[in-house]
Amino acid sequence: MSTPFILFDFTKDSIISSWRVIDDGVMGGKSKGNFSLNEEGIGIFKGQVSLANNGGFSSVRYRFKPKDISSYNTFVIRLKGDGKLYQFRAKSNIKEAHSYIAKIPTTGDWQTIKIPMDTMYPAFRGRSLNISNYKGALLEEVAFLIGNKKEEKFRLEIDYIELYNYE
Repeated sequence: MSTPFILFDFTKDSIISSWRVIDDGVMGGKSKGNFSLNEEGIGIFKGQVSLANNGGFSSVRYRFKPKDISSYNTFVIRLKGDGKLYQFRAKSNIKEAHSYIAKIPTTGDWQTIKIPMDTMYPAFRGRSLNISNYKGALLEEVAFLIGNKKEEKFRLEIDYIELYNYE
């Protein structure tokens, strides 16, 4: 196991201005998400998913200058969900329309999720694509998304996102 590469570690002093909420409002939907930092220094992504106007998703995205992550093969994320299913998404290039996706079932307790990069499948607007899974060479954006085809309130707490190389 390698030394971790810390992509983001939330603390009381974290600057979260690079984290942006993008809801289905970009397509006319009515879902509303919010991202903030709580008193303990945990990132909080919460809101309401609405199916009105063909909506149905909310996401929070963290974009940064391209990072060479070729010496890592696994995302490790510590989070606490609300028992709902979320997606963790990675983009190797923000100019590409698709993301690479891993589904994360949450339990309501703190979890440390390990996501092998090569298990993340490519998709665009909810449709899987017939191209290779994530190769993990470059990384320019990560995101969390909820879109379970139903109206629901949601809350996801995020402690950190790290990268490891598990041999």
